[in-house]
Amino acid sequence: MQTIFTTALLGLLFFSNQSGVAANAPAHPAALHVAATGYNAVPEQTDNEPFITASGAYADPDMIVARSADLADALPFGTVIQIVPTDATSSPQCGIGLVSDFMGLRVVADSMHPRKHNQIDILFHSDDYVKVNGKMVNPAIALGVCKDVEVRIVGHVGVNDMPRNQAELVQKIGHASIARNN
Repeated sequence: MQTIFTTALLGLLFFSNQSGVAANAPAHPAALHVAATGYNAVPEQTDNEPFITASGAYADPDMIVARSADLADALPFGTVIQIVPTDATSSPQCGIGLVSDFMGLRVVADSMHPRKHNQIDILFHSDDYVKVNGKMVNPAIALGVCKDVEVRIVGHVGVNDMPRNQAELVQKIGHASIARNN
């Protein structure tokens, strides 16, 4: 899918100090449409240091999302995103409705294998479970592969000064209505 650029909102939303983004922040599209998958911080799904992200931040399953390398300019490390389910995510391969309570706001702090394109990978706790067809499965598995997921850029934080939870993240970027409760 192509990136959606909303330049009028971009100037108002992302260069205002009210949004928590510095006035000299790099320009970003207001929204992207990407594929979304999930992963856990385990050696089988990461590298040999599963609790350290590509940015050097701790791999916090309540906060982190990885992005494919081709999205590095649009979603640099520290970008705060909101994942928005759309009608296109209602396919049988996409369980976004099953895991939405686990998503909240996410900070881009990890990257994916170079073979991946136009995709995000949401980090989930390896010991969380949701019920799918009578079975308890990890949210990363329940999510499956969702195509055409809208990702809204809502702010930026420093990966060296990562918030410890959703409430702290909301405070840093000033968007209380879009964070999950925890």
